[in-house]
Amino acid sequence: MNDSKYNATIVGKIQVTPDLIILTVSTDEPRTEFAAGQYTTLGLYGYEPRSVNSEPEGVPSKPEKLIQRAYSIASARTETRRLEFYISQVKSGQLTPRLFQRNMGDRIYVGKRIVGVFRLADAPPDSDVVMIATGTGITPYVSFLRSHIMERPNSKMVVIQGATHQWDLGYFSELSFLNNTFPNFYYLPTLTDADATWPGHRLWIEEMLNSGVLEQETGVAIDPDKTHFFLCGNPNMIKSVSGCLIEHGYQKKTRKTPGTLYVEEF
Repeated sequence: MNDSKYNATIVGKIQVTPDLIILTVSTDEPRTEFAAGQYTTLGLYGYEPRSVNSEPEGVPSKPEKLIQRAYSIASARTETRRLEFYISQVKSGQLTPRLFQRNMGDRIYVGKRIVGVFRLADAPPDSDVVMIATGTGITPYVSFLRSHIMERPNSKMVVIQGATHQWDLGYFSELSFLNNTFPNFYYLPTLTDADATWPGHRLWIEEMLNSGVLEQETGVAIDPDKTHFFLCGNPNMIKSVSGCLIEHGYQKKTRKTPGTLYVEEF
């Protein structure tokens, strides 16, 4: 089979859960330095095998077609060759079951362009920043922190990560380490279906904001003049939390309008 468009090699694969992986690739040619929070495409041909726990495709793939999808990059912005991705398997999808079947040393396609407007660089360096995520929406924030945490000593940076179970909290160890290392960084994970061993929050994200937990634990105010909010993940979460923030005077930033509320839907 033709694999002439493959231009990168898988150099790391961590199986977080049966349906979550951290995939690291090394591109044959370096990319240009990118802005933390941006994304590129990954691709595999339709003839590649699917994972053993996948389901039949909703739309059958053509064997000769290069299937491509966009994924946020978790790497620091200076990593122009070794790129990391946090990927959730869509069991009936075309690409992710094939990605989950790939292993170390296998070849893959990586887009030549890195693009996107969901960037921490748009928030002033002295403003406080709250990054809210569900699912693989945590990915761009990992890039934010790996790229900029040392550069923003006067900015409080908060990650609120919502999930159902603790094993769904991707990058939990890394974010906990940063929480214990940098005095201006706060990690607030919250679970909606935690077991008895979980010592942290058991609130919906909206409850955390409305009950004052954010300000009580971090000193960060829900104030568009002081704090920029980033939302990434489940569309239902984004709709609900956006509504809450708009009631506090926030305006969504777009390509044409300024604002202190940044949204990226997966």
